[in-house]
Amino acid sequence: MCTAALVLGVLAAPAQAGAPPAGGDAPALSGPHGAGWAVKDTATDSRFRGLAAVSRTTAWVAGSGGTVLRTVDGGRSWRNVSPPGAVAERLELRDIEAFDARRAVALAIGEGEASRVLRTEDGGATWAEAFRNPDPRAFYDCLTFFDARNGLAMSDPVDGKFRILSTGDGGRSWQVLPDAGMPAALPGEAGFAASGQCLAAAGPRDVWLATGGGASARVLHSADRGRTWRVAQSTLPAGDPARGVFALAFRDRTRGLAVGGDYRAGQPSPQAAAVTSDGGRTWRQAAATPPAYRSGAAWYPYGAATAFAVGPTGTDVTTDGGRSWRALDTGSYDTVDCAPDGGCWAAGEKGRVARLERR
Repeated sequence: MCTAALVLGVLAAPAQAGAPPAGGDAPALSGPHGAGWAVKDTATDSRFRGLAAVSRTTAWVAGSGGTVLRTVDGGRSWRNVSPPGAVAERLELRDIEAFDARRAVALAIGEGEASRVLRTEDGGATWAEAFRNPDPRAFYDCLTFFDARNGLAMSDPVDGKFRILSTGDGGRSWQVLPDAGMPAALPGEAGFAASGQCLAAAGPRDVWLATGGGASARVLHSADRGRTWRVAQSTLPAGDPARGVFALAFRDRTRGLAVGGDYRAGQPSPQAAAVTSDGGRTWRQAAATPPAYRSGAAWYPYGAATAFAVGPTGTDVTTDGGRSWRALDTGSYDTVDCAPDGGCWAAGEKGRVARLERR
């Protein structure tokens, strides 16, 4: 059932926004009926912090207990395609990146060998371990891909710097990049493995890394696929291990969003969203922010200034590029992702997965 409906005109797309392909049936984000989250039955109680929206019909989720599910019919049915080894070891899968209905790369988090990268080429029927972290000091948090071959994973700081893992063959093999171009981390600074969105790419070479836990919540940007980085201060809450930037979303190499706050239940999270229009060189606090901590964010493909932010206490929407946000839904979600065809999905605790649908 639809958990909420958008108020008439809330998500009206500007004239310059992209249009759905001819014959498409993407949710109408304006008009008399609007759209809202429609919860899908996954028949599991796993917490899904990893989500990959391939299309309106195809999506992957990854979560606790080594669980991976896939749908190819818009969420009407889900196939359990969990890697047997991940289930046996109860691995925490916190990110998944999918290229289509058959190819996906999943990240397990944790100290030392608990951090692993798994890959499938047959829709999850079989999985291969592509990387197992040999360094007990490393803890990998997020994955991102520039295209079907080139991608990165990031670890919390090792020897005072964030560690970057790189692939150029679609995730089959991975190499640690030199850290000479990585700025020093702040004391206590790390990434948050909350939604698979602490690392975000846009275009063929640009990537951004979100941090928290330090004296300031920062965003690092690389324009050369992770070899050199420039750092900027965000406006999000900091100064505590529970505060920082939890998710980034970039519409292109200049326009981006940052969301986060304090993840502890009941703790206030003022200034929980920020926006950039210069590729992350500078960040501005949203004029009207989400009312609480938000862990995931995604741009809507058919509205040039429309995006979603989700968290345990609800979903918010912006229609002005992140300058202001308004409440959309009160359901609990950890992550959100939108496919190029307008298929938007959200996932979170207790097996909760939803798709944006017409009311």
